[in-house]
Amino acid sequence: MKSLFLLQVIGLCSCFAAEPQSATSIPSRPPAADANQPQAKASADRQKPKEQPVVQTPVVPPIIVAKIGDYVVTRQELEQKLMMELRPYEYEQYNIIAALPDAKTVLVKIIAEKAMVMEGRRQNFLEDPEIRGVVRQFKDRNLANLLLQKHLQSKLIITESEVEEKTKADPKLDHAQAKAMLERVKANKLLDQYYSDIYAKFHVKKLSDNFDKAAKIHERLLHYPKTPRDVGFIRNKQIDTDLTPEEKDMVLATYGGGKLILKDWFSALCEMVPPRRPANLNTPAGVEQLLDVALRIPLFVSEAKLLGLDKDENFLKQVKEWEDLHLLNKVRTEKVKDINEPTTEQIIDYFNKNKEVFVADKTLKVDQIWCQDLKTAQKVKAELDGGKDFQSVRELYSLAKKGAPSDTYPATEGIFFSDLWKGEPNQLIGPVKGFYGEGVKWRIVKILGKNPGTVKEYSNDIKDRIKWKIVNERRNALMEKYGKELLEKYPHEIYADRISDIDPLNIP
Repeated sequence: MKSLFLLQVIGLCSCFAAEPQSATSIPSRPPAADANQPQAKASADRQKPKEQPVVQTPVVPPIIVAKIGDYVVTRQELEQKLMMELRPYEYEQYNIIAALPDAKTVLVKIIAEKAMVMEGRRQNFLEDPEIRGVVRQFKDRNLANLLLQKHLQSKLIITESEVEEKTKADPKLDHAQAKAMLERVKANKLLDQYYSDIYAKFHVKKLSDNFDKAAKIHERLLHYPKTPRDVGFIRNKQIDTDLTPEEKDMVLATYGGGKLILKDWFSALCEMVPPRRPANLNTPAGVEQLLDVALRIPLFVSEAKLLGLDKDENFLKQVKEWEDLHLLNKVRTEKVKDINEPTTEQIIDYFNKNKEVFVADKTLKVDQIWCQDLKTAQKVKAELDGGKDFQSVRELYSLAKKGAPSDTYPATEGIFFSDLWKGEPNQLIGPVKGFYGEGVKWRIVKILGKNPGTVKEYSNDIKDRIKWKIVNERRNALMEKYGKELLEKYPHEIYADRISDIDPLNIP
């Protein structure tokens, strides 16, 4: 039985497979020339490959736009955050036109988040059991992954002749599919052999006397949970709530100074999607089979640490970023947990003062031509104004050659909606910008129809929407205030001259 993780590793490692030449593409070596013969020497000189200068791509150092503690903010990080802020995710379901984000405002928000992480470390939130668990799991998986990548990197080589043989045997496979299949099979064999070597190296010893106890404990958690479940499988939280300290620490296997306890065994079980969980865990044999799965990552981690891979700079950087992410979430959760929900009177009052926010179905029906740049958009507009057919112009110039009329809303257009709303049916708008793919592009928009929507009357149907709108506003206000307090506590520096030219609508 293989863990899902190891199957993912196999797919990951396939990118390291070399691309060797086929045997037929390698030229045969010419006969050795007699260096004493002038003609032969000249011929030999001509056959020597000319040394090509090594061209190294210069490494452009990141532009640092702010510092706080040990953290720096790069211009690239700021631009990525600006693009996220530009998109109107938080305005979904509401008739609100988003404002254009300002580079400095967003930068201050990033610095404040890093200050929250620093505060989370100061308050020792990394010792929170939930954070400690997810960080440990992340470290173990990535360390095992790093080990297997390094082990397979030079070994997972599939030749062109092997691929050709595979495609001949199964003509339904194309070159890429055949190569991937061969890599998967070879990776499985390599991993199995490597694991067997590590297993023997660490002298794994299974404590089979505890398997029957583990099976009975499993049956108890499955059929008699402390807290009634609405599902027919063991939940992760039962590891903490339903197992006694003695049961958690019951040893199922030892290896090279380490041990795998029942808590680890249940953690491995809960990582499996319920339909794939073994059905025989009520037997010692079933316990041992899952134990074999649970042992893999700990043994790979032990080997990785012996090789010093836990000191790898990139690995440590990834772990710290993972810690930061969970620390930030923890700090936010702790800060807003005591926010009170609004009363019914406050909800009704908010609605009466902000009815336009809850306008339903405000919509524009549009057809549009997306352009590579402003110059192209200006040319498109000129040709359309000159009477050319919209579809033929689109096929000639648009980034999306095929298109059809569609509905668009304030929530999807964000800051661009107000420009479009100024147009009237059958009017061409543009050049104007809009969201295209992951960025912003120029376009020409034909307005086909406008629906101003309807103002809803207060009812219980929209009560929850109004309530959570108020709660979110309170949370955002509280976090903004908290961020300012932390920035007064933690010294920081902003390099304003390095962000003065950033245009959120013109980020490459």
